[in-house]
Amino acid sequence: MIHVQKSYEQTDTGTLFVVPTPIGNLEDMTYRAVRTLQEASAIAAEDTRNTKKLLAHFDIHTPLFSYHEHSTDAREQECVERLKRGEDIALVSDAGMPAVSDPGQRLVQAAIDEEISVVVLPGANAALCSLVGSGLPTDTFLFYGFLPRKKKEKEHVLTQLFSRGETVIVYESPFRVKETIQAIAQFGEDRQIAIARELTKKFEEYIRGSAKDVLQYVSENSLKGECCIVIEGLDDNEVTDELWWSHLSVVEHVDYYIDEQGMRSKDAIGKVATDRKLRKRMVYEAYHIQ
Repeated sequence: MIHVQKSYEQTDTGTLFVVPTPIGNLEDMTYRAVRTLQEASAIAAEDTRNTKKLLAHFDIHTPLFSYHEHSTDAREQECVERLKRGEDIALVSDAGMPAVSDPGQRLVQAAIDEEISVVVLPGANAALCSLVGSGLPTDTFLFYGFLPRKKKEKEHVLTQLFSRGETVIVYESPFRVKETIQAIAQFGEDRQIAIARELTKKFEEYIRGSAKDVLQYVSENSLKGECCIVIEGLDDNEVTDELWWSHLSVVEHVDYYIDEQGMRSKDAIGKVATDRKLRKRMVYEAYHIQ
């Protein structure tokens, strides 16, 4: 079944406006975003305390209600019912584009399921800023979001990401960034990476270099603020060589050599490590923690 939405067609229902907010510099708020927040019936905010400060700065007096990762289904349904009654609701996160690594995605999907118009405003986004500022290729890229906190789970995800041809973007807390760069360096010390932090703020900083050099820098310097890590993908020759298995996970890749080629698991793991330009230990752990 297909559903075609004409965003500005007159209907009896309201519209869910997805409104990006500044990720640091308040001057990045657009005229359209301010007007939308002023004209909405209500604003669904990830943290009403943070959003109140933003609204005060721009002299916006629209009523607020909270909508975050711990919101119940009842709160989500309440919001949908308000939209169905004809109210326009603006969805905002604490910073940046709502619904990107953000619980607002559930509300967007709920509105779409009820055939309620969803209008997304362009605006600030940390991932794209960090990608462009990294100096790494931008023609194709993969956004992952926040990496798992547990070490083994993180390494398992990085095993998958390090086998990609695209530039990869991940978010990371400043409290875990050193540990994450250590994990990245284990996959390839020479892989080019960049850390972007404090984006759009006075102390905005890009740290660019090989994983080995960046690891040395973060080991010697304390980083503050949320970080974006941008990781170089495999080069064209490497990607061409691995196309036949690019649709496989690491586990499926190992199983292929075992089931189809009759290899022992040890040899299959070694072959996969060679194919994917990964350390054998990384493939071993990825294969055995499933």
